[in-house]
Amino acid sequence: MSPRRIFIVAVVTALSLVTACSGGGASSTGAALPSGPELVKRAAEAMRTVKSAAFSMETEGTPPVQVKKADGRLSETGDGDGTIQVDVLGNLQEISFVLIGDTVHFKGVTGGFQKMSRSQLAAIYDPSVILNPDRGVVQLLTNALDPKAEAEEKLDGADAYRVSATLSQQVLSTMVPGLGQDVTGKLWIDKATSRLLKADLPLTDGKVLVTFRDYDVPVQVTAPAE
Repeated sequence: MSPRRIFIVAVVTALSLVTACSGGGASSTGAALPSGPELVKRAAEAMRTVKSAAFSMETEGTPPVQVKKADGRLSETGDGDGTIQVDVLGNLQEISFVLIGDTVHFKGVTGGFQKMSRSQLAAIYDPSVILNPDRGVVQLLTNALDPKAEAEEKLDGADAYRVSATLSQQVLSTMVPGLGQDVTGKLWIDKATSRLLKADLPLTDGKVLVTFRDYDVPVQVTAPAE
């Protein structure tokens, strides 16, 4: 498989997962939780204003995805950078990527950066959908089915609400090409800001975990040296 094909597969899978609630129980203090629909509505409204974010993705078990790990930064314009570990015929290969304007830079562990156009990548998948309020995470939250508030708990030091929800295949498929079914997962929503902190997405034979951090920290992406 060529480096360009490996990169396309990696970005399509990893950035797509970058992605991804009625009535509640009780918080750790015993107080009633906000309703699930209220929490995902707040989260959708909060994510609509996000200008940038850092993300991490990792897998547990052997879910049917080629990307096993990813870390990166993304702006609302779709510019970003990071690394992806992709399974190619049983071997893990690491790909570095830099997305700037109309140009996509990518490289493997050895060799230099190669280029493709944004339009070539967008013909398969457009990473900007993740923070695009009309297509990405905002729509995923807006269209979450049967959301249920489960608990209030700490997540990496932050107070968060844990919410279960069925995420619509119709919406997810715009970010996860080829997905053929709804996914019932868990979402952690920051109590203070209502932003999405984590998504736990069970799939066949495993799961995908996606976390978000560094919201609205300026993302300055620099083209790699030729």
